[in-house]
Amino acid sequence: MLEHLRQTDPDLARLIEGELNRQRHNVELIPSENFVSAAVLEALGSVCTNKYSEGYPGKRYYGGQEWIDQIEQLAIDRAKQIFGAEHVNVQPLSGAPANLAVYTALLQPGDTILGMDLSHGGHLTHGHPVTFMAKIYNFIRYKTGADGLIDFENLRQMALEHKPKLILAGFSAYSRDLDYAKFKVIADEVGALTMADIAHIAGLIAAGELNNPVPIFDVVSTTTHKTLRGPRGGMIMCQAKHAKAINKAVFPGLQGGPHEHQIAALAVALGEAMTPAFKDYAKQIRINAKVLCAALKAGGLKIMHGGMTDNHLILADVTPLGITGKIAQTVLDEVSITLNMNTIPDDLRGPLDPSGIRLGTPAMTTRGMKESEMEQIAGLILKTLQQPNNATVKAEVKQAVHDLTDRFPLYPNF
Repeated sequence: MLEHLRQTDPDLARLIEGELNRQRHNVELIPSENFVSAAVLEALGSVCTNKYSEGYPGKRYYGGQEWIDQIEQLAIDRAKQIFGAEHVNVQPLSGAPANLAVYTALLQPGDTILGMDLSHGGHLTHGHPVTFMAKIYNFIRYKTGADGLIDFENLRQMALEHKPKLILAGFSAYSRDLDYAKFKVIADEVGALTMADIAHIAGLIAAGELNNPVPIFDVVSTTTHKTLRGPRGGMIMCQAKHAKAINKAVFPGLQGGPHEHQIAALAVALGEAMTPAFKDYAKQIRINAKVLCAALKAGGLKIMHGGMTDNHLILADVTPLGITGKIAQTVLDEVSITLNMNTIPDDLRGPLDPSGIRLGTPAMTTRGMKESEMEQIAGLILKTLQQPNNATVKAEVKQAVHDLTDRFPLYPNF
């Protein structure tokens, strides 16, 4: 894989090889990470990176687009077919710019957006005060209820009070499926537009494992990695009536030439998402998450959002074990288990040392792990967290992790 790089830049080749070996020997549980196929990597490293393609297929500002236009249109057509979308823009460089493009296309500065609170499972781009977009738009943030689920009656009352121009459904740390029809009813009642951010669950929706908002919402944004298992990037799907505004907001509104090598890789991933094997993979993600969740719960972790998961991720409070999320992330890193610390709803601790952890099953499911491996992984996590300062335990767990990952090779031909 790195034949030319080893000759041209051995220092960088050594660093990339180090990262490859880390991925090979780690249990990767960050729910927003995954392992793309070799075909996706080939497209991502292809000659498409050489081409400047400002504009859209058939309407470019530079010549020489006969092949690039077909590549981008292939990605668009596949996304339309998978999600049932009327219009698709595959040019956003990632999820945050995609969300900003939606706001830019549909709203005016100062308009009100009703989105999910970050600490209750939402995303930074859904209105957190530290973001640039929060300086432009008036974000009102709804939360989960005492049962850990979205309180739709409270959401309705907030919508009636604040009269948002846009109601946003979506999350980065919420472990349940969403009832998009309920959002739509509330939005219609107050005359609001509807937006869903499916960045985390696009792959599960593509496979028919979770509810699909695309046919009923005005606009849906997503990243193209995570459960969709494509290259890092963004995508916007919308009703035809919003197509012109969305396209204009992406280019020339917020960015210049698209990354056509990334779009080519996305076309590959979308092609993979149309196969029976992908459907099996998505189904196994959810099975694995449920097994992992149950085992961690039995081991003493407090599971958020009603104590279970419907999707690929788990949000858990680790303080019952006498540690914090930061400690959990740190000690698990030491034994080659990777996840992230995370706030829990109404967390009494700060985001840099929160009470919880967030973990998920997409990456290890891609490597072929199933229920028995999830049981083993849960046991290794609990063993480590119950004795976070025990060097002998950590050495034993790290060896067990390496033995486990060696049974499921990653990129064996690289």
